[in-house]
Amino acid sequence: MTNSPFEQFEIIRIIPIHPFGNLDISITNTTLFMVIAASFFLFIVNMEKGLLIPTRWQSVVELVYGLTHGMVKENIGAAGARFFPFIFTLFVFIALMNMFGLVPYTFTPTSHIFVTLGLSFSIFFGCNIIGLSIYKLNFFSMFLPAGCPLWLAPFLVLVEFVSHSAKAISLGVRLAANITAGHLLFAILAGFTWNMFIAGGFISIASIAPFLVVLFISGLEIAVSLIQAYVFCLLTCIYLSDSVHLH
Repeated sequence: MTNSPFEQFEIIRIIPIHPFGNLDISITNTTLFMVIAASFFLFIVNMEKGLLIPTRWQSVVELVYGLTHGMVKENIGAAGARFFPFIFTLFVFIALMNMFGLVPYTFTPTSHIFVTLGLSFSIFFGCNIIGLSIYKLNFFSMFLPAGCPLWLAPFLVLVEFVSHSAKAISLGVRLAANITAGHLLFAILAGFTWNMFIAGGFISIASIAPFLVVLFISGLEIAVSLIQAYVFCLLTCIYLSDSVHLH
């Protein structure tokens, strides 16, 4: 798909690995940029040593630290302290993957629904395991609202179960859809601007207008990348709160 805006979403096998016939565990560009995101996270967190007068990097880390700490405290309460390292890591990891696509010749792992569903299903099962470990079989009482008439119980249990299970899908689909749409729009406008610029004459001069739009979209996409990472982590905190407090 040469010169296609969808080219940025193509999965490429970097190191093909087929150990058992049709079993494919190849290292792809998705794998590579997820590793880069994880490595960069470790780099920015460990490069500063808690200076009294923070550097720019330390200020950014402290800002993200305060943001995620407040998110966990407001939504889970004191019981959420043990989940803070996970939420902090999850936010930075997703934010980095979201923004990769804004850099030329890179790849955005979160634009693929299998990556985001992998994250969302892992969180979904983790929340259920936490709930079961705390409340044992009483955890399933969350599917039957208090004061529900007995004759409505089967219907409400089914509705609550479907609603609860849908969290795993909606969490991943929301992230992938927003990132894909934004990056696709950015690629289309950037390609349109470049074609105008190389056309020559008055059209090249006129390309200044879409170029300014692309600059605006770039800033908007950075904001969207951060907001989507925040929303993903916020919903994760809400799901953890439901499991910890049995809402």
